[in-house]
Amino acid sequence: MESPFKGDILKGKVALITGGASGIGFEISTQFGKHGASVALMGRRNQVLQSAVSVLQSLAIPAIGFEGDVRNQEDATRVVESTFKHFGRIDILVNAAAGNFLVSAEDLSPNGFRTVMDIDSVGTFTMCHEALKYLKKGGEGRSSSGGGTILNISATLHYTASWYQIHVSAAKAAVDATTRNLALEWGTDYDIRVNGIAPGPISDTPGMSKLAPEEINSKARDSMPLYKLGEKWDIAMAALFLVSDAGKFINGDTMIVDGGLWLSKPRQLPKEAVKQVSRAVEKRSRNAPIGVPKSKL
Repeated sequence: MESPFKGDILKGKVALITGGASGIGFEISTQFGKHGASVALMGRRNQVLQSAVSVLQSLAIPAIGFEGDVRNQEDATRVVESTFKHFGRIDILVNAAAGNFLVSAEDLSPNGFRTVMDIDSVGTFTMCHEALKYLKKGGEGRSSSGGGTILNISATLHYTASWYQIHVSAAKAAVDATTRNLALEWGTDYDIRVNGIAPGPISDTPGMSKLAPEEINSKARDSMPLYKLGEKWDIAMAALFLVSDAGKFINGDTMIVDGGLWLSKPRQLPKEAVKQVSRAVEKRSRNAPIGVPKSKL
């Protein structure tokens, strides 16, 4: 689909995107680049990184990849510093690196729980912490006119509860809390806007291949308000909105982009039966004798 945004809304901006070489992260990298930004990608798999960078460069997008693990503070420091040295500034940090897999709570080891927490929540904070001096107003490579922007990719799993996702639900709840607290502190002290996006099920992503493999016969779409999976493009457009001047007064918010799925639940009655049941209940209610309370006087 054609973007509804002007092609230069991120002109001159530099974005560092963790998990930016695949899935939702790569679509965000691509759309940021198509709208004027230079992009640095961070990931653990060098081959995937270089392939993604080649694609971006073929689109005339200034791009570079840095191998690193968000769980490792030394990697985070090195990648942030390398991005600054290469482009001369950092305006946007997107934390899209994540870990996930289906597992029941009793089969999930504490180490497995810790791994997802370390990637999603601790990794998000680590990247924010290391990028602060380049994002804050008057920081390295920045003028005193304004700070940069942080965007954390979250989820809706923890809004209620999700089967076989206790590790990710806990991790994303922490990400949302981190978003709000940094928005308060760093928005006040450093003029940095910090927001999040909570995607729903997005087609053609590594996450969906793990969480909804072909082996699982699911009728989940029957209760989805828009009756379809989202696209990576949908998340990238929301990201563009939040990091551009269009979202300049949005801070501390996590935007849900899931077609209303988190609100959905199975129908208790078919639509055709609702009127019949409603009329029967109303008729019974009208015909029921009305008890008159007796006075004690």
